[in-house]
Amino acid sequence: MGFLDILLGRTKAVAPDLDQLFGLPSAALTLQAAAGFTPTGTGAVCFASVEGGAFAQAHQEVQELLDADAERTGPPVEVSRDEYGYSWLVSRREPDDLPALVSDLHAVNSALEGSGFGPQLLCSVAGFQDAEQRRLGLVYLYKRGTFYPFAPLAGEAQRRDNALELQVKAALADDLRIEQDLSRWFPIWGAPGL
Repeated sequence: MGFLDILLGRTKAVAPDLDQLFGLPSAALTLQAAAGFTPTGTGAVCFASVEGGAFAQAHQEVQELLDADAERTGPPVEVSRDEYGYSWLVSRREPDDLPALVSDLHAVNSALEGSGFGPQLLCSVAGFQDAEQRRLGLVYLYKRGTFYPFAPLAGEAQRRDNALELQVKAALADDLRIEQDLSRWFPIWGAPGL
């Protein structure tokens, strides 16, 4: 970082560390003990849609890679688009097989990054719920290399449970690299599995 960057308040971008995703299974144990949330078995990778043959080819290869998993049960990997125009590649596993779900999320991110589409990757999310059917997503921000909790309120029009999010932040501080800038805890309304 140069002198001009310091004067203008610019900082170096944090390189994504996809291996941080592998911290989710141990964080899930902490989350269950601290707040009663268990994995739903659903996870997704969000990326900005790009037109063109190269991206379509990379996208198809990722989907074929995950669908070729001989141990996969249930529905194949799905692709959906939300109301904001972002694409989601959704993987569903058994709720007690969070490590396999994390491997899916890592594979999608790695494959798209390896194909030169890293700038289009936005986030990955793993879904959780508690006995009261409250939903929670642990969101990995690709460009920041950090996690944050997202807890949409059931039946509420785009409202979040901020108290729960802060509780989860405190509980997982030793398990995951938590995003400290709360203004970067973006809502992911309509995310698959939440």
